[in-house]
Amino acid sequence: MSEADEGLPPLALLLAAHAGARAQRHRAIWAFDGRLAKVARTTSDRAIGQMRLAWWNDVIEDVDARKGRGEPVVDAMRASGAMAAPGLVAMIDGWEVLVVEPEIDADGLRDYAVGRGGGLFRALAEMGADAADAPEWLVAAGQVWALWDLAGHVDDPALADAALAMARDLLPQADGGRWPRGWKPLRIAFTLARQDVLAGRGAPAGMSRALAWRLLRIALVGR
Repeated sequence: MSEADEGLPPLALLLAAHAGARAQRHRAIWAFDGRLAKVARTTSDRAIGQMRLAWWNDVIEDVDARKGRGEPVVDAMRASGAMAAPGLVAMIDGWEVLVVEPEIDADGLRDYAVGRGGGLFRALAEMGADAADAPEWLVAAGQVWALWDLAGHVDDPALADAALAMARDLLPQADGGRWPRGWKPLRIAFTLARQDVLAGRGAPAGMSRALAWRLLRIALVGR
Protein backbone atom coordinates (compact mmCIF):
# COMPACT_ATOMS: atom_id res chain seq x y z
CA MET A 1 0.00 0.00 0.00
CA SER A 2 1.41 3.39 -0.98
CA GLU A 3 1.60 6.42 1.31
CA ALA A 4 -1.29 7.96 -0.63
CA ASP A 5 -3.45 4.91 0.13
CA GLU A 6 -2.95 5.20 3.89
CA GLY A 7 -6.12 6.40 5.53
CA LEU A 8 -8.38 5.35 2.67
CA PRO A 9 -11.61 3.93 4.09
CA PRO A 10 -12.11 0.17 3.61
CA LEU A 11 -15.06 0.79 1.28
CA ALA A 12 -12.92 2.85 -1.10
CA LEU A 13 -10.19 0.19 -1.09
CA LEU A 14 -12.70 -2.57 -1.82
CA LEU A 15 -14.33 -0.61 -4.62
CA ALA A 16 -10.94 0.18 -6.18
CA ALA A 17 -10.05 -3.51 -6.06
CA HIS A 18 -12.86 -4.11 -8.58
CA ALA A 19 -11.30 -1.65 -11.04
CA GLY A 20 -8.77 -4.14 -12.39
CA ALA A 21 -5.94 -2.45 -14.25
CA ARG A 22 -7.33 0.94 -13.22
CA ALA A 23 -7.15 0.20 -9.49
CA GLN A 24 -4.23 2.56 -8.88
CA ARG A 25 -6.08 5.38 -10.62
CA HIS A 26 -9.24 4.71 -8.63
CA ARG A 27 -7.34 4.69 -5.34
CA ALA A 28 -5.74 8.02 -6.23
CA ILE A 29 -9.13 9.60 -6.96
CA TRP A 30 -10.59 8.24 -3.72
CA ALA A 31 -7.55 9.62 -1.87
CA PHE A 32 -8.16 13.01 -3.49
CA ASP A 33 -11.75 12.90 -2.30
CA GLY A 34 -10.44 12.06 1.15
CA ARG A 35 -8.15 15.09 1.14
CA LEU A 36 -11.08 17.35 0.27
CA ALA A 37 -13.19 15.72 2.98
CA LYS A 38 -10.43 16.45 5.49
CA VAL A 39 -10.50 20.12 4.52
CA ALA A 40 -14.25 20.24 5.14
CA ARG A 41 -13.94 18.31 8.39
CA THR A 42 -11.03 20.19 9.96
CA THR A 43 -11.49 23.78 8.80
CA SER A 44 -13.44 26.16 11.01
CA ASP A 45 -12.50 29.37 9.19
CA ARG A 46 -14.29 29.59 5.83
CA ALA A 47 -11.60 31.77 4.23
CA ILE A 48 -8.84 29.35 5.20
CA GLY A 49 -10.90 26.42 3.96
CA GLN A 50 -11.40 28.10 0.60
CA MET A 51 -7.66 28.75 0.36
CA ARG A 52 -6.92 25.08 1.03
CA LEU A 53 -9.38 24.01 -1.64
CA ALA A 54 -8.00 26.62 -4.07
CA TRP A 55 -4.55 25.03 -3.60
CA TRP A 56 -5.90 21.76 -4.96
CA ASN A 57 -7.49 23.59 -7.85
CA ASP A 58 -4.11 25.13 -8.67
CA VAL A 59 -2.49 21.68 -8.55
CA ILE A 60 -4.99 20.33 -11.07
CA GLU A 61 -4.43 23.25 -13.43
CA ASP A 62 -0.62 23.16 -13.18
CA VAL A 63 0.39 22.01 -16.67
CA ASP A 64 4.05 21.80 -15.61
CA ALA A 65 3.18 19.30 -12.85
CA ARG A 66 5.34 21.08 -10.32
CA LYS A 67 2.93 22.42 -7.74
CA GLY A 68 2.39 19.99 -4.89
CA ARG A 69 5.23 17.70 -5.94
CA GLY A 70 6.10 15.44 -3.02
CA GLU A 71 2.58 15.44 -1.60
CA PRO A 72 1.64 11.72 -1.68
CA VAL A 73 -1.84 12.11 -3.17
CA VAL A 74 -0.66 14.61 -5.77
CA ASP A 75 2.16 12.27 -6.80
CA ALA A 76 -0.22 9.29 -6.94
CA MET A 77 -2.70 11.19 -9.09
CA ARG A 78 0.01 12.23 -11.54
CA ALA A 79 1.60 8.78 -11.67
CA SER A 80 -1.74 7.06 -12.35
CA GLY A 81 -3.07 9.61 -14.83
CA ALA A 82 -5.85 10.57 -12.43
CA MET A 83 -4.86 14.23 -12.51
CA ALA A 84 -6.35 14.47 -16.00
CA ALA A 85 -9.67 12.94 -14.93
CA PRO A 86 -12.80 15.00 -15.58
CA GLY A 87 -14.85 15.97 -12.58
CA LEU A 88 -12.01 16.87 -10.19
CA VAL A 89 -12.77 20.60 -10.16
CA ALA A 90 -16.46 19.81 -9.71
CA MET A 91 -15.55 17.72 -6.68
CA ILE A 92 -13.75 20.71 -5.16
CA ASP A 93 -16.81 22.89 -5.82
CA GLY A 94 -19.03 20.33 -4.13
CA TRP A 95 -16.91 20.09 -1.02
CA GLU A 96 -16.66 23.89 -0.89
CA VAL A 97 -20.37 24.04 -0.10
CA LEU A 98 -19.72 22.26 3.19
CA VAL A 99 -16.79 24.57 3.92
CA VAL A 100 -18.46 27.93 3.33
CA GLU A 101 -22.12 27.41 4.20
CA PRO A 102 -22.94 27.60 7.94
CA GLU A 103 -26.29 25.95 7.25
CA ILE A 104 -26.92 23.71 4.26
CA ASP A 105 -30.28 24.30 2.58
CA ALA A 106 -31.78 22.35 -0.32
CA ASP A 107 -29.84 24.35 -2.92
CA GLY A 108 -26.62 23.76 -1.01
CA LEU A 109 -27.29 20.04 -0.75
CA ARG A 110 -27.97 19.89 -4.47
CA ASP A 111 -24.77 21.77 -5.30
CA TYR A 112 -22.79 19.49 -3.00
CA ALA A 113 -24.29 16.36 -4.55
CA VAL A 114 -23.79 17.49 -8.15
CA GLY A 115 -20.22 18.59 -7.46
CA ARG A 116 -18.85 15.91 -5.22
CA GLY A 117 -20.96 12.95 -6.32
CA GLY A 118 -21.41 13.75 -9.99
CA GLY A 119 -17.78 14.81 -10.27
CA LEU A 120 -16.51 11.71 -8.47
CA PHE A 121 -18.45 9.29 -10.65
CA ARG A 122 -17.36 11.11 -13.81
CA ALA A 123 -13.74 10.98 -12.68
CA LEU A 124 -13.87 7.27 -11.85
CA ALA A 125 -15.72 6.48 -15.08
CA GLU A 126 -13.16 8.35 -17.21
CA MET A 127 -15.79 10.35 -19.03
CA GLY A 128 -14.98 13.28 -21.27
CA ALA A 129 -14.13 16.65 -19.80
CA ASP A 130 -17.51 18.07 -20.80
CA ALA A 131 -20.31 17.16 -18.38
CA ALA A 132 -22.50 16.55 -21.41
CA ASP A 133 -20.36 13.51 -22.23
CA ALA A 134 -21.54 11.76 -19.07
CA PRO A 135 -24.95 10.07 -19.07
CA GLU A 136 -27.40 11.92 -16.88
CA TRP A 137 -28.18 8.73 -15.00
CA LEU A 138 -24.50 8.31 -14.08
CA VAL A 139 -24.32 11.83 -12.64
CA ALA A 140 -27.57 11.19 -10.75
CA ALA A 141 -26.13 7.95 -9.38
CA GLY A 142 -23.11 9.86 -8.14
CA GLN A 143 -25.38 12.37 -6.44
CA VAL A 144 -27.28 9.58 -4.68
CA TRP A 145 -24.01 8.11 -3.46
CA ALA A 146 -22.69 11.45 -2.16
CA LEU A 147 -25.93 12.24 -0.31
CA TRP A 148 -25.97 8.74 1.23
CA ASP A 149 -22.36 9.17 2.33
CA LEU A 150 -23.07 12.60 3.81
CA ALA A 151 -26.10 11.30 5.70
CA GLY A 152 -23.90 8.74 7.43
CA HIS A 153 -21.22 11.21 8.50
CA VAL A 154 -22.99 14.32 9.80
CA ASP A 155 -24.02 14.97 13.39
CA ASP A 156 -27.13 16.93 12.38
CA PRO A 157 -30.09 14.51 12.11
CA ALA A 158 -32.13 17.05 10.15
CA LEU A 159 -29.39 17.43 7.55
CA ALA A 160 -29.00 13.66 7.31
CA ASP A 161 -32.75 13.26 6.77
CA ALA A 162 -32.76 15.99 4.13
CA ALA A 163 -29.85 14.32 2.32
CA LEU A 164 -31.63 10.95 2.29
CA ALA A 165 -34.88 12.54 1.10
CA MET A 166 -33.07 14.22 -1.79
CA ALA A 167 -31.31 10.97 -2.62
CA ARG A 168 -34.67 9.13 -2.76
CA ASP A 169 -36.03 11.77 -5.13
CA LEU A 170 -33.01 11.27 -7.41
CA LEU A 171 -33.31 7.48 -7.60
CA PRO A 172 -35.70 7.43 -10.60
CA GLN A 173 -33.13 9.43 -12.58
CA ALA A 174 -30.37 6.97 -11.71
CA ASP A 175 -32.25 3.69 -12.02
CA GLY A 176 -32.27 1.89 -15.33
CA GLY A 177 -28.77 2.83 -16.46
CA ARG A 178 -26.72 0.16 -18.20
CA TRP A 179 -23.41 -0.18 -16.41
CA PRO A 180 -20.47 -1.07 -18.65
CA ARG A 181 -18.15 -3.74 -17.26
CA GLY A 182 -15.45 -1.13 -16.63
CA TRP A 183 -17.82 0.76 -14.35
CA LYS A 184 -18.29 -2.15 -11.96
CA PRO A 185 -16.92 -0.25 -8.92
CA LEU A 186 -19.44 2.53 -9.57
CA ARG A 187 -22.30 0.06 -9.96
CA ILE A 188 -21.41 -1.52 -6.62
CA ALA A 189 -21.15 1.86 -4.89
CA PHE A 190 -24.47 3.06 -6.27
CA THR A 191 -26.32 -0.19 -5.53
CA LEU A 192 -25.10 -0.17 -1.94
CA ALA A 193 -26.21 3.44 -1.51
CA ARG A 194 -29.54 2.77 -3.24
CA GLN A 195 -30.39 -0.08 -0.89
CA ASP A 196 -29.67 2.01 2.18
CA VAL A 197 -31.45 5.11 0.88
CA LEU A 198 -34.62 3.09 0.30
CA ALA A 199 -34.28 1.75 3.84
CA GLY A 200 -33.76 5.25 5.27
CA ARG A 201 -30.14 4.65 6.23
CA GLY A 202 -27.02 6.69 5.62
CA ALA A 203 -23.57 5.27 4.99
CA PRO A 204 -22.41 2.92 7.78
CA ALA A 205 -19.29 3.61 9.80
CA GLY A 206 -16.43 1.22 9.12
CA MET A 207 -16.56 -2.17 7.43
CA SER A 208 -18.65 -4.71 9.31
CA ARG A 209 -18.91 -8.36 8.31
CA ALA A 210 -22.50 -7.75 7.23
CA LEU A 211 -21.44 -4.89 4.98
CA ALA A 212 -18.65 -6.98 3.47
CA TRP A 213 -21.17 -9.70 2.61
CA ARG A 214 -23.51 -7.14 1.08
CA LEU A 215 -20.72 -5.84 -1.11
CA LEU A 216 -19.80 -9.36 -2.20
CA ARG A 217 -23.41 -10.12 -3.12
CA ILE A 218 -23.73 -6.89 -5.09
CA ALA A 219 -20.48 -7.59 -6.92
CA LEU A 220 -21.55 -11.12 -7.84
CA VAL A 221 -25.28 -10.85 -8.51
CA GLY A 222 -25.82 -7.12 -8.87
CA ARG A 223 -28.19 -6.62 -5.95
